[in-house]
Amino acid sequence: MWSFIFKRKNKDRIESSNVISLQKGTKETEIERISTLLKEVLCETSKEIVFLCVGTDRSTGDALGPLVGTMLKEKNIPFPVYGTLEQPVHALNIKKVIKDIHQRYEEPFIFGIDACLGDEGKIGSVFIKEGAFIPGNAVNNVLPSVGNYHLKAIVNYLDPISPVQSLNSTRLYTVKTLAEIVTEIITRAAFEVRNLQNDQVT
Repeated sequence: MWSFIFKRKNKDRIESSNVISLQKGTKETEIERISTLLKEVLCETSKEIVFLCVGTDRSTGDALGPLVGTMLKEKNIPFPVYGTLEQPVHALNIKKVIKDIHQRYEEPFIFGIDACLGDEGKIGSVFIKEGAFIPGNAVNNVLPSVGNYHLKAIVNYLDPISPVQSLNSTRLYTVKTLAEIVTEIITRAAFEVRNLQNDQVT
């Protein structure tokens, strides 16, 4: 079971928390629902939307971000994507990448994607939240906070003694499955948002 939890401050149109379980036979409907929620978030900004996928393929659990980034590039989504398997965004270069983004785009709307650790019963959950996120927080490698909104997927349980080991022992199947689902959600929302933007111009 893959659960999706969407949290947002604006309660006028969307409840503060929506929990959606992806089960056989309902997966398509629920992916579409989350994609619609994401589309509403992206439609609210007039800034350049940039997707920042954080992580590294040197650790299985931390590979979610670059996997999603690679898949989004392959889908040719109509917005900039930073962080792929070929060119990952990680602890050693994230400050430079953030600087580059702000130099290239005036006041960008950065949507972050990253893996995280949590309770064992929450593995497979995806959280979309308003505000910046702090990459590396779970493994005590705190980096600069970044993003206007962010999506995090719980890929494994959090071992308080050795969080790094939790990431390294994560099943590739879990990460790949989550990456495919997240990519589908973002791809649908991205193309719909761009189509709406084009309609407004014409």
